[in-house]
Amino acid sequence: METIRILIADDHNIFRKGVRALLDSLPNMEVIGEAENGHDVIRLAAELQPDIILMDIQMPDLNGVEATRQIVKNNPDTGIIMLTMFEDDNSTFSALRAGAKGYMLKGASQAEMIRTIEGVAGGQAIFGAGIASQMANFFANARATDPFPELTEREHEVLKLIAD
Repeated sequence: METIRILIADDHNIFRKGVRALLDSLPNMEVIGEAENGHDVIRLAAELQPDIILMDIQMPDLNGVEATRQIVKNNPDTGIIMLTMFEDDNSTFSALRAGAKGYMLKGASQAEMIRTIEGVAGGQAIFGAGIASQMANFFANARATDPFPELTEREHEVLKLIAD
């Protein structure tokens, strides 16, 4: 397997160093850079052309979602994995709409992190178990809601008659 080149973007230095130590200990992964804010990660992504970016959502100057959007626009082959503490629907779906291919909570196990990095590097979209469950619940509940909430009761009746 080819070496996976990784850029870590997080505003917490000690967290970056810990993730770097973990990844540098693996034979098929190489951390090629670190960024502490959104502007730095955009610049480093253009300069270094990493295979994978581990991106925090909440960073100073420019958040991870906007940085993801800009990186994907300019470097569509770079796989971005959100590595964050936020598991709310808004954060998750904002990251996915921006182009993230993975979403993992910072409490993920080492095995889950490795599996996600390798999967995204191989072209898959991968989400941690908690996020996958959250997405399934969101879509299951979305089907139960009205797809046209702006329609009046009479307009719903007419639509139902047309559909039958």
